[in-house]
This record gives sequence, C-alpha cells and structure tokens, in this order.
Amino acid sequence: MTALATGLGALPFLFARHPGRRWLGASNALASGLMLAASFGLIYEGASRGLFRASGGMVLGLLFILLTRKLLQEEKHHRIAFAAMGSLDARKAALIVGVMTLHSFTEGVGIGVSFGGGEALGTFISVALAVHNIPEGLAISLVLVPRGVGPLRAGLWSVFSSLPQPLMAVPAFLFVGLFDPVLPVGLGFAGGAMIWMVFSELLPDALEETSSGTVAAVVTLAVAAMVVFQFLIR
Repeated sequence: MTALATGLGALPFLFARHPGRRWLGASNALASGLMLAASFGLIYEGASRGLFRASGGMVLGLLFILLTRKLLQEEKHHRIAFAAMGSLDARKAALIVGVMTLHSFTEGVGIGVSFGGGEALGTFISVALAVHNIPEGLAISLVLVPRGVGPLRAGLWSVFSSLPQPLMAVPAFLFVGLFDPVLPVGLGFAGGAMIWMVFSELLPDALEETSSGTVAAVVTLAVAAMVVFQFLIR
C-alpha cells in the first residue's frame, strides 16, 4: 500500500499533459510544503525514540547526499543515462529518485518495527507513510514529466522508489529487537534527506516557474494541511 501510494503523485499529469509554467511552479511548491512537514514528522518520531541518534541520522543523510551530488558533478564529462534524458537532466533525475529510494529503506524499517509494537501502531504508521509518499511521488513526477517522461512511466518510477518499504518491513518485523535501536537514525536520515531536496531542488524550481508570493502561500498552506493530517490520524 505504501509503495503503490507513491505512484498517485503522477496522477495530476494524466489531466495536465502539457502543464504551464505557473502550474509547475505551484506543484513544486505544494510538494515542497507537504514534504517539509512530513520530514519534520519523521524527525519527531525518531527523536522521541532517541534524540541524538535521530540528529546524527540527519547529519549522515546530509553528508551522504552531498557526497553523492559531488560524485555526480565530477562525472560531468561522462554521459549518464536515465529515462532517455539528456545528461544534465539525467543527473538531476537520478539524484532525486536515488534519494527517495534510499530513504525508503528506513521507512520500511519503521513500518516493520511499528507492527512489532502492535497491529494498531503498525496500521497507523503505514497509513501515515502512505500519505507522506504521495507528495514524494509528485516530486519525482515533477522532475521526470517536464523532461519528456510519460505520466505512466513517472508513476512506475515513483512506485519503484518506494519498493524498499515492503522489502524492509518484513525482516524488520521478524527481527524487531535488532532493528529497533537503529530506527531513530533511519528516520533522521530520511527526514534530513527530504529537507535537503526541498531546499536544493524543489523550491528553486518552483521559484523559477512562478512568483515568490505564490510559492510562499502554497508552501504555507501545504505545511498546514500536512500538520493537521498528522495530528488527526494520531
């Protein structure tokens, strides 16, 4: 369920095959706000289980992304293939899909560990992550579709980025005692990675496509909506 929910982020592109610049800007702002609130939700959950482990996970996530980005930039003289894109677009798409896929491993651990604490807790965490995954799918589609990837393929790439969740949930449930101590680190890693992507990729793209006032308004409303949702499902 959580993996398939990520593919829902591509649905708007089925109705807007050739989106305008303002539409793309507002969509990037919407994804930014939703992901920003979701990332702080993950960090809060991690900090409640281990403040310093969650904080360390955020730092590890940031360092990993900076290292990955540097390696991609150093390969600028080598052609990178991704979804039949040009080299520059391929690097950007590969980085975002890679970040999303990597942090899905930690979310899968979170699902498995939460079911170890009871069916009610596991269901709550799974539903929360499924909703969190929709703006992640939107963020991936916003990178892929304007660069020539069809909505269906963008949706499949979005689902692919979340496949580690079901793959990791089962062993995390079976060996909950082993995975539980590293869960705060993983949640911090996921939150830190999403915060980086919001400010490094999504918001700059939004500001290129539409006015700063529109971006600020959409981000604020999206954060408010996600915060309300997170409190209502608790």
